[in-house]
Amino acid sequence: MSEAKPAVFVRVEGVLTGRGACGAAAYMAANAAGLRERVFRLGHLALATPLYEVLGQSDRVLANRLTYLALRNMSEDRIAELADEYWNNVLSHQLLESGIELLKRAAREKQRIVLLSDGIEEIVKPVLERLPPVAALLCNRLEYRGGLATGKLREPVIGGHDGGQFLAQYATEHGIDLTASTAYGAHGPDVLLMTAVGRPCAVNPDFTLRRAARDAGWPVMDFHV
Repeated sequence: MSEAKPAVFVRVEGVLTGRGACGAAAYMAANAAGLRERVFRLGHLALATPLYEVLGQSDRVLANRLTYLALRNMSEDRIAELADEYWNNVLSHQLLESGIELLKRAAREKQRIVLLSDGIEEIVKPVLERLPPVAALLCNRLEYRGGLATGKLREPVIGGHDGGQFLAQYATEHGIDLTASTAYGAHGPDVLLMTAVGRPCAVNPDFTLRRAARDAGWPVMDFHV
């Protein structure tokens, strides 16, 4: 039997990028086809964003579901086009170089890199262009019917307290030693992700995770774009 190896598990939002689901959804809503459609989609986000701020501390899955409802009935082609624009105009300038350095160090140490993201696949995949090779990317995926987004996310919806469960399953399937592995989290729901490994670290943490890190004695890193 081969020896179990360590891995590095990284939350994209907060660790690698300075933007999250709301920012991406807002960009797409603001660039919808017509004025009436833009007003409708931005209106939805205006209602959803305050809820996201509250739910993001406790129920990030529901927060993500509410956010992406703003893309309902937008065509798959238009979403792909806007995702490309969002990467070029916004997200590519919001990458956190200190977070990327963490991944480069892990790559030099030949550790398996696994990313978890609240973002939809169309938004997150271009980020991989700036990173060392990753073993896996677990992110959200929009549901489409007849070429149109339903506003729903396909299961499993990423962002909640299921990080620890995912790590346990992934470690079993790929021979990962979690006690020697590292997890970089940024949000309250990442607590279970971080307690599943032997080397947790909070990066740019929100209030909930910062308090948990302080109580648990975990290292905390703060850096910006």
